Amino acid sequence: MKKTDAIAMLLAGGQGTRLEALTRENAKPGVMFGGKYRIIDFSLSNCFHSEIYTVGVMTQYKPLLLNRYIGNGNAWALDKVNQGAYILPPYMRENHAEWYRGTADAVYQNFEFIKMYDPEYVVILSGDHIYQMNYRPMIEEARKKDADLMICVRRVPWEETFRFGIMNTDEDLKITEFQEKPKEAKSNLASMGIYVFKWSVLKEALEKDHQNPESENDFGHDVIPTLLEEQKRLYAYTFDGYWRDVGTVDSYYHANMDLLDTREDLDLTNEYLRVFSNNEHRDPHFVGENADVYNSLIADGCYINGRVSRSVLAHDVVIEEGAIVEDAILFGNVTVKSGSVVKRAIVADDVVVGPNETVGNAEGKITLHIGGGQS
Repeated sequence: MKKTDAIAMLLAGGQGTRLEALTRENAKPGVMFGGKYRIIDFSLSNCFHSEIYTVGVMTQYKPLLLNRYIGNGNAWALDKVNQGAYILPPYMRENHAEWYRGTADAVYQNFEFIKMYDPEYVVILSGDHIYQMNYRPMIEEARKKDADLMICVRRVPWEETFRFGIMNTDEDLKITEFQEKPKEAKSNLASMGIYVFKWSVLKEALEKDHQNPESENDFGHDVIPTLLEEQKRLYAYTFDGYWRDVGTVDSYYHANMDLLDTREDLDLTNEYLRVFSNNEHRDPHFVGENADVYNSLIADGCYINGRVSRSVLAHDVVIEEGAIVEDAILFGNVTVKSGSVVKRAIVADDVVVGPNETVGNAEGKITLHIGGGQS
């Protein structure tokens, strides 16, 4: 097969336990976002804008919906000749089958796929982050500096450094030290989980990691510290745009709400970084003459006769006359009956909020309503 300069390996097998019921039947990257998108749309769209048309998508937990959604990558214009999006689940080997044991192991188990393309660089991505980015300048910077590994970083508040892998660098952004979720950080440059590896370096590093029985087979915990010990050329690449890890109900809620603010760093229809999705074609939404809709995102097929304020509604949501929805996220096929109030809540797919029922509250913890109860 013709050699290509870069392919992407997209980690999309996470269970997303902190998202609770939202990932009960779906992997985290497949969760709805912004009414008409899914979280994985961001990484796939970024690959298209970066002219990376070969993407291996490593799935594991509840993969059916995600596999069907991605298909061959056509919705993101990745389906070029001998290229596209490829679903890569764990599979039976010569004498055994095993799950992906960690982020590094997931890539290691798919070496045969990477070898088919024999790229100069392998871009490792996570499928559960909200951001818009062209990876091409990062790849070119890696080539310019002859980096064995380039790690995308952003500055985070000092009080949040304990949540991230932290990079300490010299003036040229060469990484001199890596701290995995430190109690006392020496820097606030946090890894975004976006890596540009030389393929030759990645291959050698993961083969060594696989042979180490004490390794957790994780890039941040094992592979990166080992490469630093071996004095490989590791560099940081700074990113100052919008980025959010939507791993918790609270962060997921606020990322959706960010779409309702006017901000230049999160524009899903941006001419150069537009986010694409693989949604089914549905009927247009309908807003009744007595309805009141303010600063909200309303997806296809919705039928609105009540009041909707600062909310995100997925497809085929029905808001009856006299119902109030404020500061809320409603998944597909939700019905809010007359007289009901939904405030500061996330309502899961296919839920019916009964007449005169109240879900959530104006203050405090975000309510996750899944029908027959709430968390």
